[in-house]
Amino acid sequence: MANILITFASMSGNTEEMADLLKDDIEKHGHEVTLEELDELSAHDLVHYEGILLGSYTWNDGDLPYEVEDIYEEIEDVDLTGIKVAVFGSGDTNYPLYCEAVHTFEKQLTSSGATLVQDGLKIEMAPDSDEDFDNISNFGDAFATFFNKTPV
Repeated sequence: MANILITFASMSGNTEEMADLLKDDIEKHGHEVTLEELDELSAHDLVHYEGILLGSYTWNDGDLPYEVEDIYEEIEDVDLTGIKVAVFGSGDTNYPLYCEAVHTFEKQLTSSGATLVQDGLKIEMAPDSDEDFDNISNFGDAFATFFNKTPV
């Protein structure tokens, strides 16, 4: 059983809904899950978890939301070596840099030593289709299984 953090920033509730669905999914695999809003955490809190799913919506044309800018910058000063991470987010395809916060956080986490174990999950606005729910479930299942594999 792994100790996994799901942390998110959500303005309209879309990314929070994704986080809630992921939490349910990962708990089905027997892992202990902590759900926290990103702006309630310090980057130093991240080192206490074996796995982190980080979710953020994208603001404007590819920008990080203002409420996550502090932790984004703090991540630079924290050693996340050995921690498995994946990033998810909601966005609007009307903007050229759709869900850019996902890529921005992936780069920052890996530059601090975290291991990106799967490609980011992007959902257009709120999850509302069977495809969206399937993609969220598959993303959570895939992440959870990284902790069930026996090291070689």
